Order: sequence, then C-alpha cells, then structure tokens
Amino acid sequence: MNLHEYQGKEILNSFGVRIQRGRIAHNHKEAVDVAKQLATETETGTGWWVIKAQVHAGGRGKGGGVKLAKNLAEVESISQDIIGMMLVTPQTPPEGKKVNQVLIAEDVYYPGDNEPEEYYMSVLLNRETGRNMIMYSTEGGVDIETVAEETPHLIYTEEIDPALGLLGFQARKIAFNLGLSGGALKEMVKFVSALYTAFVKSDSTMFEINPVLKTSDDKILAVDAKVSLDDSALYRHKDYAEMRDLREETPIEVESRAEGLNYVDLEGNVGCMVNGAGLAMATMDLIKQAGGEPANFLDVGGTADAKRVEAAFRIILKDTNVKAILVNIFGGIVRCDRVAQGVVDAYTNMGDAINVPIIVRLQGTNAKEAKELIDKSGMEIISATEFQEAADKVQEVLA
Repeated sequence: MNLHEYQGKEILNSFGVRIQRGRIAHNHKEAVDVAKQLATETETGTGWWVIKAQVHAGGRGKGGGVKLAKNLAEVESISQDIIGMMLVTPQTPPEGKKVNQVLIAEDVYYPGDNEPEEYYMSVLLNRETGRNMIMYSTEGGVDIETVAEETPHLIYTEEIDPALGLLGFQARKIAFNLGLSGGALKEMVKFVSALYTAFVKSDSTMFEINPVLKTSDDKILAVDAKVSLDDSALYRHKDYAEMRDLREETPIEVESRAEGLNYVDLEGNVGCMVNGAGLAMATMDLIKQAGGEPANFLDVGGTADAKRVEAAFRIILKDTNVKAILVNIFGGIVRCDRVAQGVVDAYTNMGDAINVPIIVRLQGTNAKEAKELIDKSGMEIISATEFQEAADKVQEVLA
C-alpha cells in the first residue's frame, strides 16, 4: 500500500525521524490557514512555504506540482492552481492524476553558516541476499535512476544482518561516506538509526527519502518521503490501513479487493482467472507462449464458487482490451467440478455480457467430472486438460 508524502512523514516522525514540518490542505482557503499556523510554530526557516501536490507519483516538481510561496497571497493562488489539476509526471498515466489535496510545508533552505546539502537515502529489501539494505548517495534531489546510469560509483549500499539489526558502526559508515563530520555526522547517525527502526517496525517494503537535507545549521531531516507498506502486515497496523487513499488506486483493483480477489491490472489482451499466485505466474507465461499478452493477474483463491467466479468474470470484462479469457484452476483444496459449476452458473447469469471466448483448464480433484460438466453444458466454453492444450486453444481464438 502506497502512502502520500504527508502520511509517510507522519510515520517517520512517530519514530523520531526529523522531518520537514507541514500540514495537509484540501482547498486554497484551508491552505492559507495552515500556512499561518506553521508560521507561528516554526522555530527556524525562511518564513516561506512549499506547496506540494499529494499524489502517488514521483517527479511532481517536473509537472508543476511543487512550488515555493513567499507570502500568503502566493500560498492561496498556488494552492488554488494545484488543487484539482491533472498532474502529469514521468510516473503518472498519460492523462495524469487529479490532485485532491496539497501539503503546506515549511521552507527549510534557510541561510546560515553552511550551505544546505541534499542526499538520497532509501531502505528496502535486497531480494538477492534476503536482507534489508540502505541505499544512499551524495547526489540527492535528482532521479536516482539517472545517478545509477551516469555515476554509479556515487551510490552506496549497506546491508543489515536481520539477527543483529542496524549496528552503530554501519550508521557511522553511512555518515562518513556522505562526507559528514562534527555535529552533522552525529545528526546523520541518529537519523539513519531512527529511519531503519521506522522501516522495520512499520512493516514497510520501501522508504525512499529524496532528498535528505543537511540544513545550514547541520540539522538532518527528511524533505520528502515515499513510503510503501506491506499489505500482508496491515492487520498489525489498523491506523496505517486507514491511510489508504482509494482515489489513488485503479478502480478495478479497488473493486476486486472488495470482492476478496487478488487483482493486478496489466496491458494485455487475454484475461486470466487462476487460483494461486504461482499458477497465475505460470499462466501468464503460457499466454505469452501462445502469442498473447496477459491482461491481468487475478487470483480467485481457494473458494472459487459461482459468486466469486462471476465477480471475477465481470471484473476481467471491464477491460475492453480483453479478447479471450483463460480460466486455469488446480483443484487441490477446491474441487474442479465445483469450479466448473461456478463457471457454468456465471456464464448463465451473465448472458450476453460474456462476449469473448472462454478457455477453461481444470486439473486436480474431480478434473474429469469437471470437463464433462463443461462439455455437456451446451455453452460456448472451450475446455482443456493439459497446459499445452490450453496454450493451443488460446492461440486459436486469438488467430
């Protein structure tokens, strides 16, 4: 589950990570009120404000979604321009994403004895080693992909032993590699330690802070926060689960979640209905082998009854790119004949709504009975038994 910047910062702050302070506003009048409140609370700063569009996408500044306001009149006018706009960035769909709210944040690039400096830092899982790692660079405030491509030697990584956690010498090593010393080094050590604690205890899959700022008076703080939480761990964090913004998610994925289905929207022409993530991945390979492109990942789980199968069909058919549907079920916990009956019932209930060929492959418990049920149904459902047979059937209907 992805979070907005302001939500990610709330989590960071709760674990002692210093952040750029700010508050959310849903309209331009509220933005002015928030700016006035921040002005009375800010201990240091320029007296200006940063207006940031809150959408689940990076590169907001490039699309005009991050701007500096030097007075309250600018806070109002900039907020009015940003709220409601369709923000287009390198990470949004071509049509962009609608901005429903903005973060009014303090400007922390104030003058002082030293020049402010920006760094990049993220915490995530290294899937090759099965360990968490901290990735960091002196090149903050820019696309890390560009840094990796043009100056890969400026990207450092620090892997953490899961049994020991982040050790003191590792936090100091990170600070040294960023070229820090004195008070700034001590601040960075505290920042890194708190950041890693927040990552672990919030059950996150990624923290990305770009930039991490060293202010002119050597404070270290998070100016941005891109946070992704592990959906499977949300039962431990009811307050985090309430942060989900359904407006930022694909409507079809929201609907599928409400139906208890695991659905991921893709850009292909063959819909998939499968039970089990591993079989779903293999099914997508099967579709590619047959010359098609998977239109979705859809796992109906172990209770593929008529109601669930019908819901799955309706969701798949909302994608106008779908030219065929492959139902690939392994009957272990669930019996194949029960699934077959669910397919037949769903086909009957939906009638003309099903306007593409359906290939059904059922293997496992009662697979023979399931095939007979489908073959005798009199409906335009193509049954298959073997993987290759199903691939050939997909190829035939796409030809």
